[in-house]
Amino acid sequence: MNLHLSIVSPERELFDGEVTSVTFPGTIGLFTILPQHAPIVSSLIKGEILYISDGKESTLNIQDGFVELSNGIVSACVSL
Repeated sequence: MNLHLSIVSPERELFDGEVTSVTFPGTIGLFTILPQHAPIVSSLIKGEILYISDGKESTLNIQDGFVELSNGIVSACVSL
């Protein structure tokens, strides 16, 4: 079971695809979203987004942003 992850910045799309998990730097600490996670909306702080797609771990450094999870779709708008 996977999640669909979309990460965009004001300049461009950074990632759009299926992932098995994604970890974000939230304002109150790191948090990981897995399949069947409850809906969530959170602000993000400077740090690293870590996601696993096709068994490969990838990271993305961000300055801040917001993330929403609804119906298995994780949407993040970030600044780099």
